[in-house]
Amino acid sequence: MLQFYFDTEKARHKSFELPGAKPHYNPDKPGQVEHIFLNLSLDIPNQSYHGNCSIRLLPIRNNTDRLTLDAVNLNIQSVQVDEVEQKFDYDGEKLCIQLSQPTQIGKRLLIAIAYSVEKPQRGIYFIQPDKHYPHKPTQVWTQGEDEDSRYWFPCFDYPGQLSTSEIRVRVPKPLIAVSNGELIDTVDDGDYKIYHWSQQQIHPTYLMTLAVSDFAEIKDEWQGKPVTYYVEKAREADANRSMGKTPRMIEFLSEKYGYLYPYPKYAQVCVDDFIFGGMENTSTTLLTDRCLLDERALLDNRNTESLVVHELAHQWFGDLLVIKHWSHAWIKEGMASYSEVMWTEHEYGADDAAYYRLSEARSYLSEDSSRYRRPMVTHVYREAIELYDRHIYEKGSCVYHMIRAELGEELFWKAIQTFVVDHAHQTVETIDLLRSIEKATGRNLAFLFDQYVYRGGHPDFKVAYSWDGDSNLAKVTVTQTQASDDQDLFDLKIPIGFGYKQQNTDLKIFNVRINEREQSFYFPLTEKPDFVSFDVGNNYLKTVVLEYPIPELKAQLEFDPNPISRIYAAEALAKKGGLEVVKALSAALKNDPFWGVRVEVAKQLTEIKLDQVFDGLVSGLHDDNPFVRRSVVESLSQIKTHASYKNVKELVQHGDKSYYVEAAACRSLGTIAAANLDDKPHEEKVIKLLKSVLEERAGWNEVVRSGAIGGLAEFKTSENALNVLLEYTKLGVSQALRLSAIRALGKISVGQSPANIERILDRLAEIAKETFFLTQVAVVTALGQMETPKAIGILQSLADQTPDGRVRRYAEEEIPKVQRNIGTEKSLKQMREELDQLKKQNQELKSRLENLEAKSKQGN
Repeated sequence: MLQFYFDTEKARHKSFELPGAKPHYNPDKPGQVEHIFLNLSLDIPNQSYHGNCSIRLLPIRNNTDRLTLDAVNLNIQSVQVDEVEQKFDYDGEKLCIQLSQPTQIGKRLLIAIAYSVEKPQRGIYFIQPDKHYPHKPTQVWTQGEDEDSRYWFPCFDYPGQLSTSEIRVRVPKPLIAVSNGELIDTVDDGDYKIYHWSQQQIHPTYLMTLAVSDFAEIKDEWQGKPVTYYVEKAREADANRSMGKTPRMIEFLSEKYGYLYPYPKYAQVCVDDFIFGGMENTSTTLLTDRCLLDERALLDNRNTESLVVHELAHQWFGDLLVIKHWSHAWIKEGMASYSEVMWTEHEYGADDAAYYRLSEARSYLSEDSSRYRRPMVTHVYREAIELYDRHIYEKGSCVYHMIRAELGEELFWKAIQTFVVDHAHQTVETIDLLRSIEKATGRNLAFLFDQYVYRGGHPDFKVAYSWDGDSNLAKVTVTQTQASDDQDLFDLKIPIGFGYKQQNTDLKIFNVRINEREQSFYFPLTEKPDFVSFDVGNNYLKTVVLEYPIPELKAQLEFDPNPISRIYAAEALAKKGGLEVVKALSAALKNDPFWGVRVEVAKQLTEIKLDQVFDGLVSGLHDDNPFVRRSVVESLSQIKTHASYKNVKELVQHGDKSYYVEAAACRSLGTIAAANLDDKPHEEKVIKLLKSVLEERAGWNEVVRSGAIGGLAEFKTSENALNVLLEYTKLGVSQALRLSAIRALGKISVGQSPANIERILDRLAEIAKETFFLTQVAVVTALGQMETPKAIGILQSLADQTPDGRVRRYAEEEIPKVQRNIGTEKSLKQMREELDQLKKQNQELKSRLENLEAKSKQGN
């Protein structure tokens, strides 16, 4: 325990490994699974089904007399091997078959298991209308990753086994069934129809899928292969809008990976209540129906496009090349996430792609600093699903980009194509990628993998610059601030560039090796540069703090050709503060050619506590780009003045073309109004306005109404606001809106009376009993924001009872947060309020002073 007090460097990052984590390995193989055939009959009203699972196994050892399969909560009726009844033991998790004839190498076994399932908890999901949601569609769909296929059929459930598969399923008319591979037969059977699908290319059990509903079927094609979108009827236009680029994406990825799309068809099936964004089942991706866009959502929602290309990329990385063990999941998830970057570059240009990479890097950095640090490849965990985090998706993407930066364009694609072609229809580990890179390019990138893949973390750079006019030398000092000892140091070759205003895009670039805690570099230049660019192109995953003088930062903000470098300059300027900086950032908000820089500049402006910031910011409300307007509105919430209130209120009343801008306005209005707590009538007026949004603006995915919920949650002492939120947590409220309201209970709780806190806890405890994954996550999020020991009790019981490993982990991670909230909040709250008061007075004085200084300069 003492390390928490003394060994602060080591305790900076929490451990990924929670109590109970242990090493996981694939089990020994009894043989090669060659084929799996499911023959099932669904009873949808009773949420049950029965049928047979046949597995053809080619033994690889003689004299094996027991086979152990994964099978959770199935009713096993009989087991036959080659049509002979076998004895078996079943404990509810493992099915142990005692073979009457021990195995012989080369002599195939046909294992036939008759079984049934009632009200399954995982693996297969029955969606139906009920009294709360009478308009819900009737659907059945499966979700196998990571180890959930065992909940819907008996199997050897780990990714190291690859086989062909078949699913024959009987469903009531008019429902249709979609599965992997090709539809080889349909049979009418009275009021039922039998669909028979066959997947001829080998794949792991977790990628076997089934989706059943009365779908609308929208047909497209790529090079003669069917490309089909399945959605709820009446959403055909949304399907085309959301998935219509798929054939072009298949073309793009086939070319990039150097391997034509490998399956007989590509289907995308949008389902209700899906527990992920999407799942890349072989040739048949399942997607959440929340990704379907209406016309207005298309304006500033690229998430759907990213989701579609991500799951499609998995048809190669994940399905054609299958990870041998979950610990190597970054290979597939990193490339699918990097394919989002590549598609963005292809479709929207290099600046958009660079900004996309920055957002991926930030997502990982946030997890690294606030949640835990871990190696990307680790086999120590409690459940494999814990590995599916920001380290394997976003950090994985950044690692692929660094490989591209190291190899250069031509060799990178040569290496990726070699990897794909050499390992098609096989399992892969991280070492296979390294070997393919070396085979294709001769380059050994083990140094990069050792630093970024096999250990946790990244470099934190502090960069200082000065100019020696006598010697015409630029001095750049780089410090690796993450390093407490030599083992924490990174060893990288980083390009440093010097730029001149008149040569807008041409930088004078030097490559330097950075491998010590602090290093100073001297660069001979013919004249003093206007700005310095550290890590030209921003290809390396890092954090960076620039300690340059203001003139250099201003020049970089205006003239650096790379948008990410301009963003870093904006961040560094904001830390310096002052009226000169406000003017430079305000000019960038008006003039920067790239919307991503304008988004970031709006955020940075509010870091400077001067009244003049408002004038610079407010012009951005009229920016053509909805992403910029959203950022400006969010930033205005930090300026809690009457002028910002007026502008935001107008937006709430009159709306915006963008759902997201409107939602941001609702949240910001609540934040600004709640900050002026001495004005009760004013508060009630805003609550009334936000209530009117809730009553009148139902729309796509409840984005706008969820914004109003967020605005109400800011009124932490208002019982009226709390009552509205509680109303929207009831069953019957549309799911997206209800989840927002559940999460908001945590936020509003911190200023409520003890009696109201009890009401919140009672409601959350009640909702915690519901089994839907997203509902449980919303409850955990709410409880984690509370400041009462009773929240810990509900979190603990949720962690103990949930069948979902992700919910269990989230709940356990929130418990210490609540403990910290309880320990510190009460005493700190008063100090914070007093400090805020002082800051406000200080801001007014500083603003006046800056104005006076500016006037006196003009006078001189």
